[in-house]
Amino acid sequence: MHPGLMDGMPLILLVLGALAVTAVSRRLRLSAPLTLVVAGLAISAIPGIPDYQLDPNLVLYGILPPLLYSAALDSSTIQIKANIRSIALLAVGLVLFSTACIGLVAWWLVPGLPWGAALALAAVVAPPDAVAAVAIGRRLGLPRRVMTVLAGESLFNDATALTALRVAVAAAVGTGFSLGAGLGGFLLTAAGGVVLGAVLGRVVHQVRLRLRDPRLESALGLVVPFAAYALAEEMHVSGVLAVVMTGLYLGHHAPQAGYATRLLDQAVWQAANTVLEAFVFALIGLQLPAVVRGVSGEHRPLLLAAAAVIGTAVLARAVWVFPAIYLPRVLFAELKARDPAPPWQVPAVISWAGMRGVVTLAAASTIPRVTHSGAPFPGRSEIIFLAFCVTVATLLLHGLTLPWVIHRLGVSALLGGSESHLDALAEAEAVHAATQAALERLESASNGAPDSVTARLRKAAEHRSHSVWERLGRPETELGEAPSVIYRRLRLEMLTAERETLVSLRDAGRINDDVLSRTLHDLDLEEAMLTR
Repeated sequence: MHPGLMDGMPLILLVLGALAVTAVSRRLRLSAPLTLVVAGLAISAIPGIPDYQLDPNLVLYGILPPLLYSAALDSSTIQIKANIRSIALLAVGLVLFSTACIGLVAWWLVPGLPWGAALALAAVVAPPDAVAAVAIGRRLGLPRRVMTVLAGESLFNDATALTALRVAVAAAVGTGFSLGAGLGGFLLTAAGGVVLGAVLGRVVHQVRLRLRDPRLESALGLVVPFAAYALAEEMHVSGVLAVVMTGLYLGHHAPQAGYATRLLDQAVWQAANTVLEAFVFALIGLQLPAVVRGVSGEHRPLLLAAAAVIGTAVLARAVWVFPAIYLPRVLFAELKARDPAPPWQVPAVISWAGMRGVVTLAAASTIPRVTHSGAPFPGRSEIIFLAFCVTVATLLLHGLTLPWVIHRLGVSALLGGSESHLDALAEAEAVHAATQAALERLESASNGAPDSVTARLRKAAEHRSHSVWERLGRPETELGEAPSVIYRRLRLEMLTAERETLVSLRDAGRINDDVLSRTLHDLDLEEAMLTR
């Protein structure tokens, strides 16, 4: 996007329009990312629409860090560690394998595209994007382990791809290239990003604990992803890994923060994600005019090459995923005994979850316009065009068909059928243990407290413990609503009546807005607990 457009009405209209499309999509139970892409493509064809050309720095420094950070905050460090082998095979192995396959096809089919430029294209389109994978995948109801692997892949694979892109560009512009130097550079930048992120996470966590001010703690959290990415890039290490590691550390240690900080962080990042995801998916569709304008000459050969690159990207993922899941278990009996191979439907779904996103387009736009000798970078416009085709095609192809594939293969029922029951059982046992600890603490801390107060506290704790066991053992059946469900429904009705009365008292001048705000806050917290 041109800098002038970033400060004016076109940007505001883009954000507002994207949010409107998101609202309609959610109301109609459609996939908002896909609807936004289609809407962007349609709107881009309307005469007079502003030229929303993508600024790669805006995406890489302004959009990617908060989205990665937010996804990392919500990710389970324990689950990622438990599945690190599968995640690494996808985030590193699959990206490099796809880069080699796609680069070979592009070098063969795109006229005049040298090997270095073909590899640059391949590195750009090889990784599924965190924005697309997290935004679409979380709506599909996949089993937890599959979602952990897909989310972990999307968090870490951009680091592999961006490093591979730097190596490919260095080869194409004539600044020197060797396989050993490329591998060494990758390991150095990756290790540096991991270490930096871990250090930053620990430092930020300690600072936030000492602030003891929820608003300042959340404000600091808003700055963290941008600072981590920028600092890592200044140190020539992986900004992606620095942001991800910082987010994972802070997310894992979030229970040590105060309740107000957690509530604020959750609200802030949910709102930020909604705006950023709406913006980036709409922006993808709006790139069509600029991308087509950049390509001169006959488009038909390039469209055929695009179809081949798209097919290669889809096929390479499937060719890699199945052996990556089954071959280690064939070679290592101990692994097979400890972690039996999943049914074939699991790698099939993982293979079909390769949506690309705005980072692919941003990375393509970072390719320099001239080589080291001053000549134009070979095939730069064609690379951007092909990257756009792969992004849109995989978003629409996988995004539109993945729910059908999951349903058809029965993956949710196959692996997730008992998962919800096991989660409910674990929740009930955990709440029961927590309740017993709370009652023991009440007994030791209630010296001198009135019996009416301790009895009330004991009853509230026991009610919470009983309600989770009730939900576990008594789903909605012909017996009717469980008592805990009736309690929540009636209490919500009471809260509505209380709010209406308070507002009417404010409007009648019997209480002021400060009183109204304090009383509504208490009611809001209670409703949040009831409807979590």
